[in-house]
Amino acid sequence: MDVLVIGAGPAGIGAAVKLRELGFDAHVIEKASALGGTWRDNVYPGCACDIPSALYSYSFAPRRWSSAFSGQPEILEYLVETAAAHGVVPQYDTEMLDAAWDGSRWQVRTSSGVMSARAIVSATGPWHEPKIPLDASVFEGEIFHSARWQDFSGRRVAVVGTGASAVQFVPRIQPSVDQLYLFQRTAPWVLPKPSLKLPRSVVFGLLELFSYGFRHPRVMKVVQQLGLLHLRRAVRDRGLRSALTPDFVLGCKRLLMSNTYYPALAQPNVSVVPHAVQGFTADGIIGADGVERKVDTIIFGTGFHFSDPPIASRVRVDGVSLAERWRGSPQAYLGTSVHGFPNLFLLLGPNLGTGHSSAFTIIETQLRYIASALTSLRSLGWPVVDVRPSVQAAFNSAVQAALQRTVYNAGGCTSYYLDANGRNSTMWPWSTVRMMRRIRSFEPSDYVISAVSDEQVATRSR
Repeated sequence: MDVLVIGAGPAGIGAAVKLRELGFDAHVIEKASALGGTWRDNVYPGCACDIPSALYSYSFAPRRWSSAFSGQPEILEYLVETAAAHGVVPQYDTEMLDAAWDGSRWQVRTSSGVMSARAIVSATGPWHEPKIPLDASVFEGEIFHSARWQDFSGRRVAVVGTGASAVQFVPRIQPSVDQLYLFQRTAPWVLPKPSLKLPRSVVFGLLELFSYGFRHPRVMKVVQQLGLLHLRRAVRDRGLRSALTPDFVLGCKRLLMSNTYYPALAQPNVSVVPHAVQGFTADGIIGADGVERKVDTIIFGTGFHFSDPPIASRVRVDGVSLAERWRGSPQAYLGTSVHGFPNLFLLLGPNLGTGHSSAFTIIETQLRYIASALTSLRSLGWPVVDVRPSVQAAFNSAVQAALQRTVYNAGGCTSYYLDANGRNSTMWPWSTVRMMRRIRSFEPSDYVISAVSDEQVATRSR
């Protein structure tokens, strides 16, 4: 095939649509039995996007959303309908086990057999593999990650983590349990969630204005007063309010919005434990304060393997995996191409995250670039293209230098934006408009382009 697309979430569906429009033989594989990616997997109560719905769609498939911030069922429905309308039918129950470059093509071993492709588009996404940073195997009660939600019968529940998922599901489960312990290592900023629906262009413009604050932390210190007011109005108890007051600049961690989170925490059956988890017992959980709380169920809202994606250990060139090449700090050129891994393109790759814009915007920006690259390759007879190391290094040097001035790096927190080496390999340090201008069309001079020899073709066919 021309292109193998790995993953059938928003990125993979978009890739299939755009590449097939250009006449490419683009084949999509999906390890699950249904499409949807993170919106298929995350079915916890209250699951919804925290980006305004007006931006949460492909430009080629607009939708009239039912609310300003749509819930998981409606988003999944949108993805299913869009895929059907454009004839995207992934090969389901097909997991990519290993992809090895043979000098001219990618030889991909899957759970359904071996496939061969001139190019690979990785669309596995960063919100894919749940991360449970603690070994809770000694606990004998119910235990699960929010991305693998299950019905639970326990009346005493511990929630570990206070990120985007917990902020959404805690208010939904609080009324139905006898006791809820929320283990909070760091208090997050939570802003009020607006209900006003605005046109796509207006929302985009407002968020671009808001993004100025991410690049200028002093502005965010002013904006965070809204978060403090939101907290004061919802939580009257001074002790609890103190525990819920963040000690870093707004935006250093992912922005959260909710009108129900703080009121839920103020209920008498909720206890906020302002400590990390120290350990577990057969029937309880121990905080860093040394106190054991007896519980029946533990729910981890601890996020995903963001900067150490599992697919990186399965893609190899000359026996060296992408994970080994990165050594804990992912980097790519324009978040899309990696030196030493020819004809491989990453969607939602390193340093393309933003604190304000939609993943769909990033995906479509990259797809324009990838389509330009693949169109060039096809016109040249499908050569081998490998981004120049100097080009990749210069781009990443500029990214890291710019990040030092942003709230992501200078806001006084430790977030999942930072990888195992303490390097910010997640965020884009400029505006979305600049991203769209910068990642526009394939420039051949940025790459080493090598023709595939007849000998390579003959060797491959034997």
